[in-house]
Amino acid sequence: MELLSSLEPLLKAFWFVAIPASIIFIIQTIMTFMGADASDGTSADFNGDFDGTDAPFQLFSLRNLINFLLGFGWTGISFYNLISNKIILIIVSVIIGMLFVYLFFLIIKQLLKLAEDDSFRLEKALNKTADVYLTIPANKSGKGKVLVSVGGSVHELEAMTENEKINSGSTVKIIKIENNEILIVQKI
Repeated sequence: MELLSSLEPLLKAFWFVAIPASIIFIIQTIMTFMGADASDGTSADFNGDFDGTDAPFQLFSLRNLINFLLGFGWTGISFYNLISNKIILIIVSVIIGMLFVYLFFLIIKQLLKLAEDDSFRLEKALNKTADVYLTIPANKSGKGKVLVSVGGSVHELEAMTENEKINSGSTVKIIKIENNEILIVQKI
C-alpha cells in the first residue's frame, strides 16, 4: 500500500476502485465456471429488472456494478497520463464502464441463443402418429389415451375422435387440438 500512498488522489481513487473490482470479478468468474453462479445473491430495494420484456437479466445487480467498476477503474488508470483534463478522464472512464455493462448484456444475449427449449407443448404433437393406449369412444362421447413420441420422449395424452370407436393398439393420426388439452385423432 506504500506504492499507492505516493500517487495523486485521483489516480489513487482509480486504483482503489480497480483492485477490489478485479478481485471480485475474478471470484465471480471462478464461481461461474464451478457452477456456483445461480444469482448475484443480492436484491435491490426497487424493481430494476426488465419485467415485461425478453431481457434475461437485471439492470441493477452486483455483477453489473462490478463490470462497471472494472471498466471505470482500469480506464482511469490506463488513460491517466494520456488525458490531462481530469474531468474528461472521468467522463471517458464512466462511458467505458457503461460499455462494459453493455458488452456483458450482449454476451449474455448471445449465450442465451444457445439454450435449448426442451419443454413439451401440445402443439408439437399435431400431425404426428400415435398408438391408442386406452380405447377412444366414438363421436367425442368420451376420452381415451394415446402414446405419442415428441422430441425423443413418449407422452401419454388424452384423446377423442369425431368418428367411430378406436380400440387399444390401433394407430391414429393427431389432426387437431381441442381446448388446448385434448387431442382429436382419426384412425389410420
